[in-house]
Amino acid sequence: MDKVALRRALIAERLNLPNRLQRADYLQQVMRIWLLERTDAVIGAYWPIKGEFDPLPALHRWKEDGELLDEPQRRRIGLPVINKQHKTLTFHVWYPGCPMEEDAYGIPKPKDTELIVPTLLFVPCVGYGPGGYRLGYGGGFYDRTLAALQPRPTTVGLGYTNAYVDDFEPEPHDQPLDAILNDNGVVWPV
Repeated sequence: MDKVALRRALIAERLNLPNRLQRADYLQQVMRIWLLERTDAVIGAYWPIKGEFDPLPALHRWKEDGELLDEPQRRRIGLPVINKQHKTLTFHVWYPGCPMEEDAYGIPKPKDTELIVPTLLFVPCVGYGPGGYRLGYGGGFYDRTLAALQPRPTTVGLGYTNAYVDDFEPEPHDQPLDAILNDNGVVWPV
């Protein structure tokens, strides 16, 4: 499997989806419903790039919903910050209007906010396949981070239906996800 070519094709297809905004609305709904059963108070996510699904509106709503409960919860959202030395990710508090700066890859990250440890982590998928395996951008940041985090958070991949790769072959270092959500619902576990 030529993962470089597959990544390129999947990203191009995602960027050119004629109904990407509608699919994003569907995935927002799937995510909000999926979160109803969760008791997590700290969730890690990502800043969307290259046409990725944006999880932040659903997470902001989840955070606000926690404040409206009979017993209000202090829910927190974290975005990744790259540790250049270990090539892993840490998560820092994010909120709408949070001061941001670009990381070494030009991706916005929270500036000078508190380090948090998520119990649930939403991960972007360039592609995904059977067994809960995902195709990322090839840097290995999430795989290294998940291998090192103790306790390991629940991991949930987010992607559009077209990103499913039926014959995806994971490599030995690939870390399977606990669940994958797309614009049609929960696709892993089945």
